Amino acid sequence: MTFSDLKLSPETLTALSRQGYSEPTPIQAQAIPLVLAGKDVMAAAQTGTGKTTAFTAPILELLKGKKRAKANTARVLILTPTRELAAQVSENVANLSAGLPLNYAVAFGGVKINPQMMKLRKGVDILVATPGRLLDLYKQNAVRFPKLEVLVLDEADRMLDMGFIHDIKNIIKLLPAKRQTLLFSATFSDDIRALAKSLLKSPVEIAVAPANATAEPIEQTVYEVQKSQKLGLLLKLLKSLEQPKLLVFSRTKQGANRLVKQLDKAGFSAAAIHSAKSQGARTKALADFKGGKVQVLVATDIASRGIDIEKLPYVINYDLPHVAEDYIHRIGRTGRAGQTGHAISLVTDEDAEALKAIEKLIGETIERCKLE
Repeated sequence: MTFSDLKLSPETLTALSRQGYSEPTPIQAQAIPLVLAGKDVMAAAQTGTGKTTAFTAPILELLKGKKRAKANTARVLILTPTRELAAQVSENVANLSAGLPLNYAVAFGGVKINPQMMKLRKGVDILVATPGRLLDLYKQNAVRFPKLEVLVLDEADRMLDMGFIHDIKNIIKLLPAKRQTLLFSATFSDDIRALAKSLLKSPVEIAVAPANATAEPIEQTVYEVQKSQKLGLLLKLLKSLEQPKLLVFSRTKQGANRLVKQLDKAGFSAAAIHSAKSQGARTKALADFKGGKVQVLVATDIASRGIDIEKLPYVINYDLPHVAEDYIHRIGRTGRAGQTGHAISLVTDEDAEALKAIEKLIGETIERCKLE
């Protein structure tokens, strides 16, 4: 199947080709025709499957040729749980809409609200936002939704995990009942199904991977180490790589900062990304990592979803996550778009229960390696 088979316009096909898309991924092949047909969609798709394009491409098609948004209104609202994911989705919108007479805005907390209010003054075709900042903008009369055509909830399970359910319910009250609603989630939990039932009308349900499955191209390895050996092993791994480019996960902000200092001291350029960093610092750290200025990006779970890093060969769990599901989203940063990837976890005796929970979730035993 090709994108041409999905009845997309020449402009969209050109934009997809420009972004390096040659043929649709399974989620894109299933979701795009449904969105174009105006259906409500409930989709389960793990990270790295191309789901963002699965909804942005057909939404751009639906918006073309219709009346533009009036002042302080939006025609499409895309809700995301984190500012990183909001930035990622807006980047996707920007890339695919290049050359089209459509505009967009992105709104999230941690930065000044005035520039976002100014952007909304003339109205926008697509607004990508986090729930808290969206409600702030609404309270300041910066945005209204009288003619909203499409609502998208991206990473809906993550939004529930982060406690946004009340914000989401408050936002829904502001939207017209007649609209198209798309819900994307890594899994279909009971809570997600309950949310979908309250938001979607006769939704078409699609799933492109078994629930809680890890992506096949990812090789997974566990190194059983003493706590005191972790840094030495990480440095050894870095030195063994021809082009060291690693995303390393730390359980805490303090641990991430400490690890960056230790890596810098050992001669490896490193940067941290976590909730205590300003939005500007986080954006710069990610840009430097993507651009090759930084070899190691050390992150807390704030970066486990929604960040798309091309050709990332390795993810290392310096600490295992608190929640087993976060392991899947962490390692999903590698092995994206059909490429192979390697996920390495440094596991101490204290991590035995956490590792057992992860293996139960993914339904397989991860290969063990001993440190020489």
